[in-house]
Amino acid sequence: MLSVLDIFKIGIGPSSSHTVGPMRAAVRFLADAGLALHDAARVRVVLEGSLALTGRGHGTDRAVKLGLMGFRPEAFEPDRAEAELARLAQQRTIAVPGRVAALAFDPDADIVFRMDKVPALHPNALSFILLAEDGQALFSREYFSVGGGFIATREQLESPAMDDMIAAGRKVARPFGSARELLDWCTRDRLSIAELVLANEDSYRERPATLAGLDGVAAAMLASIDRGLSASGELPGSLRVRRRAPELYGELRDGHSGNEREEIFDWLNAYAMAVNEENAAGGQVVTAPTNGAAGVIPALLRYYCVDDGAPNPTERMRRFLLTAGGIALLYKMRASISGAEMGCQGEVGVACSMGAAGLAAIWGGSPQQVECAAEIGMEHNLGLTCDPVGGLVQIPCIERNAIGAVKAANAARLALRSSGGQKVSLDQVIETMRQTGLDMSRKYKETSQGGLAVNVVEC
Repeated sequence: MLSVLDIFKIGIGPSSSHTVGPMRAAVRFLADAGLALHDAARVRVVLEGSLALTGRGHGTDRAVKLGLMGFRPEAFEPDRAEAELARLAQQRTIAVPGRVAALAFDPDADIVFRMDKVPALHPNALSFILLAEDGQALFSREYFSVGGGFIATREQLESPAMDDMIAAGRKVARPFGSARELLDWCTRDRLSIAELVLANEDSYRERPATLAGLDGVAAAMLASIDRGLSASGELPGSLRVRRRAPELYGELRDGHSGNEREEIFDWLNAYAMAVNEENAAGGQVVTAPTNGAAGVIPALLRYYCVDDGAPNPTERMRRFLLTAGGIALLYKMRASISGAEMGCQGEVGVACSMGAAGLAAIWGGSPQQVECAAEIGMEHNLGLTCDPVGGLVQIPCIERNAIGAVKAANAARLALRSSGGQKVSLDQVIETMRQTGLDMSRKYKETSQGGLAVNVVEC
């Protein structure tokens, strides 16, 4: 079992698979290189598949540069990062701890975008190579960014039991590899899904540390909403997309929404878009389960755990995150949360499923109703494509998070008002998502080679 705190990572935008993963891979490469660093003169990076096709728009080249300079997404310092990037642009070298001389690195020449090659093992591949003065390769490593900021080597993907890049799963009190097993544990031990997941987290750390970790995730999510609601102007990139969340929030705050019954949509829209506008600008967000889908969970968390004035908001947020995280573990174990593998059904679709489960839990649903909510949330996102215009996580990604949040709330309500007799299980819908992702043309999986990406003119 993985930990739910592996699912919820605090990182930077605009993409967990294209930014967070490659940055972590660069840091890991330097650690793996060891003594080879002392004899090297230059470092080169080769991006393949989706990392090459949409890497510039997603900031993959920037992430790789920052990772090689020692930056980590969970402790990112924007001002220092910009200063180091400016120095790199002038000096074309990187300082490596333990090395007297700097290592030559010209990003324009040493970051190679292989747009002609899509690896069979996983479409998000990147390689790092240390070169001697004469150009001879001294040391190299290949990594895969497998979604949600997770990274792996070829050896791990081919032999999943290996303890490699992703922390090895630990033995827990109540292991589950399917929703059916999860529900069986809940029934046997009379536990909610949140209680069961929290008990499993005890295998990783002391209970207070887990609760503090969840509280930190919630605080980071709420902070990303606040930053997004207070910012203004255009987002980076050629599309010149204007931030819309602050204006919508201002109308709601000032009571200019007309007091429509559908005002709940506006609040969820404002919160979800605020997060994803921050993500598109390269700000700090939480993978939930990815950066491209980072707005769904925070929007639901803010509106239904904080804004509604219910008592014990901290306890409600913990229950929401533990439940949503438990559902995310199922998708991670049984399918994928990578847009480059599954399309957006594996990102916003999974986030919608997670959010629906979390809401059903805090609204008093049984484990069976929570599972039903998660199933409904995904069933109506099956086949959702990933087709970012211009390779930027802006169109259709920002609005798609808003729609995902609204669908999650509706899925939870449908599940709680169901009279029973669920015809489709969560396990069945996860397997359907996996099969759909495998069958989906790669044009619609984060390559910007199909869908809106080719039918919307950049301007």
